[in-house]
Amino acid sequence: MSDAIDILSSGLSATRLRVNVLAANIANAETTRTAEGGPYKRRDVVQIGRTVDSGFSSTLDRISLTKPAILGVQEDSSEPRKVYQPGHPDANPEGFVEYPNINVVTTMTDLMSASRLYQANVTALETARQMERDAASLSTAV
Repeated sequence: MSDAIDILSSGLSATRLRVNVLAANIANAETTRTAEGGPYKRRDVVQIGRTVDSGFSSTLDRISLTKPAILGVQEDSSEPRKVYQPGHPDANPEGFVEYPNINVVTTMTDLMSASRLYQANVTALETARQMERDAASLSTAV
């Protein structure tokens, strides 16, 4: 059970980071000026699955367990969105303002998906812990 709890805990951490990054992207969707200069750059979480050696490995020949791992958070390198707004304080000499390359609708959909994934991980973790407690009570009862 400790393998399952460890994997679910890693999933919770990875999903929490993803939710935070997506929320920051939405909050900065209209930020045209940052301390680094220029518009805010969308951030994306880079996540992989690492194979976990499990006590079930010999039993589950064709199934391998993978644990979510975060490689990092990277900034989007695409060109910013340019909008013609000559009166804006951040407009260039041609009258264009550079905005972050963030689609709020898509990002909000991703945020809802990540929130549901987080809740599913919480439910699975609670279930795994309850199963572990139940198994421990069975072994003490025998």
